[in-house]
Amino acid sequence: MRTAPGGQRAHDVRRLRDILRATVRGGGYERGQLPSEIELMTAYRVSRATVRAALALLRTEGLIERTQGIGTHAVLEPVTTSLPEAHGVMKPTMGSMFNHRMRPRELDRSMVPAPGAIAERLEIAPGTPCLRLEYLALHEDEPLALATNYVRCPEAIALRDTPFVSDWYQLLADSGVALSDSEFVIDCEPADAPLAAALGVREGTPLISMEQIIYDLGGRPFDVAFIHTRGERFRFVSRASSRELR
Repeated sequence: MRTAPGGQRAHDVRRLRDILRATVRGGGYERGQLPSEIELMTAYRVSRATVRAALALLRTEGLIERTQGIGTHAVLEPVTTSLPEAHGVMKPTMGSMFNHRMRPRELDRSMVPAPGAIAERLEIAPGTPCLRLEYLALHEDEPLALATNYVRCPEAIALRDTPFVSDWYQLLADSGVALSDSEFVIDCEPADAPLAAALGVREGTPLISMEQIIYDLGGRPFDVAFIHTRGERFRFVSRASSRELR
């Protein structure tokens, strides 16, 4: 089935946008400088109208700026993090965000009765005391994510008075708390008014939404977290190999 001419152009714009977006967010352009319109037309064999439409989408998303006489530049450099590091199950690499590059701004650290749904996930009776620790994760004083953790005892007691100076996994380590498994359910959501205010974004901005459960060495869940991450500031990388299944 042939695509109508107008529909084909829309697909051409989308495909070019996808390629340019991935390159911008991956830091693929030296010093953030994108090629000229003519260079993009030649490289991707598309019309000037298609190039301009694709760049307009990136500009609307806030990824690039176009300056008359200077050209087009990337304005955001997202953080790339491997999923195993985000899970906390491997030692972070030198340049990882989980290698002392973040700091928290605590919003709440208090013992509270475990709400029903939280108690179910933590496999404790509703109303059992747990630690609620909520914080903004900052990088260079910019908020990247807001996380609310519910921690059962005895881990809650270990975390309750431990100074929180970097990321969550460093806090666990500083508290002497070891983990075995970490599970994410990853979704997306528009920022509502409270999240938008906390993260410094416009209301309706797309966020990465994650529910995390962390397990102790005996396989018992001890931490449930709800994490809201600015989607334009983070890129999660995951790679799997069939060789691991042989």
